Amino acid sequence: MLDVAKLIPGLVLDLRFATAQTLLGRPLYARARALLRRPVAEALQRVQATLSGWGLGLCLYDAYHPYSLTTELMCPPEKLVDPPWSHLPHTRGCAVGVGLVELASQRPLPLPTDFQEYQPATHSGYGQLPAHVLFNRSMLLAAMKQQGFANYPGEWWHYAHQRWADFGPLDISFEELG
Repeated sequence: MLDVAKLIPGLVLDLRFATAQTLLGRPLYARARALLRRPVAEALQRVQATLSGWGLGLCLYDAYHPYSLTTELMCPPEKLVDPPWSHLPHTRGCAVGVGLVELASQRPLPLPTDFQEYQPATHSGYGQLPAHVLFNRSMLLAAMKQQGFANYPGEWWHYAHQRWADFGPLDISFEELG
């Protein structure tokens, strides 16, 4: 597992699970760290390089999280927003939640919703949005797809790397990972 903040220059971290801005209303991580498997981190590094050519960069909301956190997110049932198997790539260090920022200012670009704000516009195919928001979402999708990431259609920000099934799920805390 690699710390992507050390690998990717200009990456903006907004690790919501280390704050109270979560579905459960409390921090879910003791430390704000973004860890990914090496091939996934390197693919994300290439996405950042592509975007930087346009003066843009990635804002990372989520990366690896332990399996025990996934089970916590699945309960209570009224908090369930997507099926458990959609989180498996996160437990393998192979999925990310990302948005776009302007590199010069580090300000976020307008996208359909905020991270983990669930409404119809959360869906990747939702089309009733201003043209510039659709354009931003399309740019993110194209840059991620080019490097082997597939979008989970229920969440415009959620991408799993194509090699996620090559790795087993982990239930190792950030502290144990060093």
